[in-house]
Amino acid sequence: MNPNRRPDRRFWLVLAALAGLLLLWAVVTCLLLLSTLNAAERDTVLALLGGRMPLALMTLLFVLMLAAAGLNQLYRRYVVAPARLVDEARIVLGTDAERTLTPQGDAENRALADVIAGFVEQRARLRADIAEQVRAASRNVEQERSRLAALMSELTQSVVVCNLDGRILLYNNRARLQFRALSDAPRLADGAELIGLGRSIYTVFDRKLVAHALENIGQRMQRGVASPSAQFVTTTRAGQLLRAQMTPVRSGDADEAISGFVLMLDNITRDFEEDSERDRLLLGLTEGSRASLANMQAAIDMLDYPDLEPAMRERFHGVIRDEVGAMSRRIRDLADEATRGLKARWPLEDMLGADLLSAATRRIEALNGPRVQPDDIDASLWLKVDSFSLLQALTYLAERLADEYDIRVVMLRLAAAPQDNRAHLDLIWQGQTMSTETVMSWQMDAMTAGGERSPLSVRDVVERHGGEFWLERERVRHRAFFRFLLPLASEREQLDVATFVPQGSRPEYYDFDLFRATESSRELADRPLTELAYTVFDTETTGLNPGEGDEIIQIGAARVVNGKLLRQESFEQLVDPQRGIPAASIPIHGITPDMVAGQPTIDRVLPAFHTFAQDTVLVAHNAAFDMRFLQLKEARTGVRFEQPVLDTLLLSALVHPNQESHRLEAIAERFNITVIGRHTALGDAIVTAEVFLKLIPLLAEKGIHTLGQAMEAAQQTYYARIKY
Repeated sequence: MNPNRRPDRRFWLVLAALAGLLLLWAVVTCLLLLSTLNAAERDTVLALLGGRMPLALMTLLFVLMLAAAGLNQLYRRYVVAPARLVDEARIVLGTDAERTLTPQGDAENRALADVIAGFVEQRARLRADIAEQVRAASRNVEQERSRLAALMSELTQSVVVCNLDGRILLYNNRARLQFRALSDAPRLADGAELIGLGRSIYTVFDRKLVAHALENIGQRMQRGVASPSAQFVTTTRAGQLLRAQMTPVRSGDADEAISGFVLMLDNITRDFEEDSERDRLLLGLTEGSRASLANMQAAIDMLDYPDLEPAMRERFHGVIRDEVGAMSRRIRDLADEATRGLKARWPLEDMLGADLLSAATRRIEALNGPRVQPDDIDASLWLKVDSFSLLQALTYLAERLADEYDIRVVMLRLAAAPQDNRAHLDLIWQGQTMSTETVMSWQMDAMTAGGERSPLSVRDVVERHGGEFWLERERVRHRAFFRFLLPLASEREQLDVATFVPQGSRPEYYDFDLFRATESSRELADRPLTELAYTVFDTETTGLNPGEGDEIIQIGAARVVNGKLLRQESFEQLVDPQRGIPAASIPIHGITPDMVAGQPTIDRVLPAFHTFAQDTVLVAHNAAFDMRFLQLKEARTGVRFEQPVLDTLLLSALVHPNQESHRLEAIAERFNITVIGRHTALGDAIVTAEVFLKLIPLLAEKGIHTLGQAMEAAQQTYYARIKY
């Protein structure tokens, strides 16, 4: 919209006051004049004035028009011109935009503009001097960052660094490619919707799995382990098997608290499939060889008969040759398969048994399961376990005991197995027991605990550990227990417990501002605008009437994280509107029917964009227009954009109420922003993002610091009434 600047209510109040004064002056003058005349003279005057009243009113109206014109000139000279100068001064002083003030109005106003320009020039020189000093002081830091970037780009392993809220602070290109393969989201716009700075790692990993790994690392740090880490394997929504090794990022202060974590990722799906195939071949070799050996043994036994006929003897020789050939082929197939890559195994971590049972106690009771008591725990035992899946199994069994047999108290026991390098982990209860068929059913069912379903069964967990599982009864004490036979860990980590990291031995390569953010600490509306993550987007459409059949033909978006525009993390996708594109609109956006033919439809593009914008605040210019197009597709695509929305049109009107235009080009010109790719979705999104970043400090000058304050203030502007 291009609204013309209209006088505000102060102008109309002054004009109304002037009209009232003139009318009052005319009435008082007439009354005073009539009071000096006798009755005959008054009648004569009234008769003369009565016929000329329209002329008097026209004269009064003409005087008012002259007064309005004069007032308008005075208003523009002494009100509008200073107000616009204030807006321009705020732009220059509140942002880093370099522009020349355009003074208007009287000589004093122009002189004030010259003074402000002098201060701006002086500030520019000071900024240049400070910038040069900062550049000189930060060269070494930049070299370290460059080395880190080069190292990360050359790594063949996927590396992701996150803060404690799971927000991604750093990742390498290998991780970007791997996340693209791991997600089951529509893979459009070069996969940009799947990973990015400020995005949540929990779109791929189960939050509880990561929390459990962090808890294990925290326990090891408390014991003084030099290099604590945790490993886990998880299945992604796309069916991929992912192995992750987690190491902590320490805060660097005296207590060395954890401020984030590093994940090193390996996709072991293919390795695991190859391992399964080798197991299948080995099983086939074993079973097939057993039958072949039986056949050969029978043939050899028959050959021992001295009176065997030559034809029959040759027949048995043929059996032996055939079975030997079959065994050779099976062995050859197994050998060929064994040469394909290294064997992938489920990672088992060394864990103090007492820590495992302590974690099991907290988890079972947190899910309103039975109360847990220790029975007899050997605190010196170290287990080699996948603690996450084992805790799931214990929680699942305890919950089923409570639900199906009304068991209110269970006990945990841990002891070394006699004459074996393994341990007994027992889940004990007193009361009713169960049949062997029930135990078998519980082993084979997929585990469910706390309303969450796992694809694993208890049998899967036991096989993962190479252990055993069974039910035993203590008839004398009227108790029963489930027993897990688990492997014991080596003594390596027990020796590491006494090894501490010397003070100052850990090198520092870089610093991340995002480590300071704690997303879970405040509600979104109360979060400062400078701390939020944004998706700034724009759409190109076939026309301007979404309710009358116009469709989206392109979506473009860029991310703003931690006050920085991330141009490399963008989303740009053409859309097949499945209708014609009016010829009159093609010169505006430059998108022809040939360009969108064969492109994905909105049914595929909108879910991908929804994934890209997840967990961020949406920003657009004249957002009501773009959001209307998105909302009309909710029923068709099944996605809803429920996050908060900020509109740079409304925010511009809020901080610059005296400006004539709030079009995107006009705002960009005020902020001295170079417009590239105007009327392309991504080009407009990037310009909008740069405008938005310039508006944030100006909003702060008006006392608007949080998202909630910005949304509330924007709704008070005139442009908030626009509907589509």
